[in-house]
Amino acid sequence: MSDESGSRTRKPAGAAVMQPQVTAAIRAAAFEELAEAGYGKLSMEAVARRAGVSKPTLYRRWSSKEELVTALISEVAIDAADSPDTGTLRGDIRAFLEFSAHALTNPLVARIIPDLLAQAVRVPALREVMQSGIGRSRRAKVAQILHRAIARGELPETLNIELALDFLGAPLFLRVMLGGDPTTPTYLDQLTDMLLTAFGATTP
Repeated sequence: MSDESGSRTRKPAGAAVMQPQVTAAIRAAAFEELAEAGYGKLSMEAVARRAGVSKPTLYRRWSSKEELVTALISEVAIDAADSPDTGTLRGDIRAFLEFSAHALTNPLVARIIPDLLAQAVRVPALREVMQSGIGRSRRAKVAQILHRAIARGELPETLNIELALDFLGAPLFLRVMLGGDPTTPTYLDQLTDMLLTAFGATTP
């Protein structure tokens, strides 16, 4: 009788993984392990140990390292794609570039992204989340910058949105991969001007 009563008052076995502090600890641990070991050598055991949680706690929420990594990467990458609305195309692009540049040069991110891109060639689920779950979702958010500018009359309605999105993301990524610094104000200002010209913007 007491056992039955106790079962009604106990929290569900998986409740701990839903606590914000536990989720935050696991997220931080997963990214640190990715940066240090890479996806290929990443293990659920190492993430749990670094996060200070039990393996069952981790496995109750994510059944594999593949599921863990794709879920966390998707969440962080898509959240980071929120498009700024400064009221002008120039302001929006400049703010987006600055935020993206600092995100790409984060020490953890700078070590994780190249490894994930390489691993995505061999891991179908990872490739899918990089291309669809992250790529398309991020592009849809960033596209809001361009759609707002078209509505304001700052960009032509004939603008190739998909190609413009490539232009917005590629220069920063390439500069980081080649060891350059994309965060300097001069570089970001010049890149903003060049993008406005390429897009046929009517704003000064």
